[in-house]
Amino acid sequence: MTGLCTGRVVVVTGAGRGLGRAHALAFAAEGARLVVNDLDVGPDGACGPAGPARDTPAARVAAEIRAAGGEAVAHTGDIATAEGAASLVTTALETYGRLDTLVNNAGFLRDRMLVNLDEDDWDAVVRVHLKGHFLPLKHAAAHWRAEAKAGRAPAARIINTSSGAGLLGSVGQGNYSAAKAGILTLTLVAAAELARYGVQVNAIAPAARTRMTERTFADTMAAPAAGFDAMAPENVSPLVVWLGSAASAGVTGRVFETEGGRITVMEGWRAGPTMDKGARWTPADAGETARMLLERTEPPGTVYGA
Repeated sequence: MTGLCTGRVVVVTGAGRGLGRAHALAFAAEGARLVVNDLDVGPDGACGPAGPARDTPAARVAAEIRAAGGEAVAHTGDIATAEGAASLVTTALETYGRLDTLVNNAGFLRDRMLVNLDEDDWDAVVRVHLKGHFLPLKHAAAHWRAEAKAGRAPAARIINTSSGAGLLGSVGQGNYSAAKAGILTLTLVAAAELARYGVQVNAIAPAARTRMTERTFADTMAAPAAGFDAMAPENVSPLVVWLGSAASAGVTGRVFETEGGRITVMEGWRAGPTMDKGARWTPADAGETARMLLERTEPPGTVYGA
């Protein structure tokens, strides 16, 4: 196979279904060799039914890639554990002798309004999304740092997966929104820290039909009877493949919102209108000044579901 990612080794987490599967297939179509990770859990993180080890979502996607003439192996470890994340990187190195791109995609939902959200639901969602991004990133970055220090500067790429919920918030998804917002700043920090080792780190905020979104936004995510399917997960993957390729040189620390045929570069927190008194404010004066400054700003985007 030849293409944009010929010769590159790519790891995709949560690649057994939905967006992750679409990413893995798109990378393979561009010549990449894949490590397909999936723990096989339900949309709420519950473990799937027991069955033959070979018959897992990760194994099925890997087999699909091989059947099309590509190279892929399955990985079924829990990437939100240090052992699972380390073995993810080890699998790539032991199978292919290198690692070039990491796509952090795994996640699930446990939606509740805040007053009904219990600690277990908070911890489970933050764990898989935020910790499940941090640990693979950490272990991949340690490998690339060692490569750079040995004089083998990589053209390494990390693509993290945030959400519109992380950008604007989403009613009933306080745990998910908080985790996805954390992924955005983790992306910025990683881009700054890892640039010296030849590692670029970017994030996407995709809108697409997956097991999670089909349940939460059923009407919006429904496939049309005919015409362009704007919510198909395959629409998101071309940008991810480009970000994961050597062709994206110089692009790092960026967040892209992508939906259907639309790609948007998101611009994050920046200093807006300001006033400096040069001394301490009184509460009343601080409030009056805050209202004056707010009148000079654009209103924030609407929280999803509000």
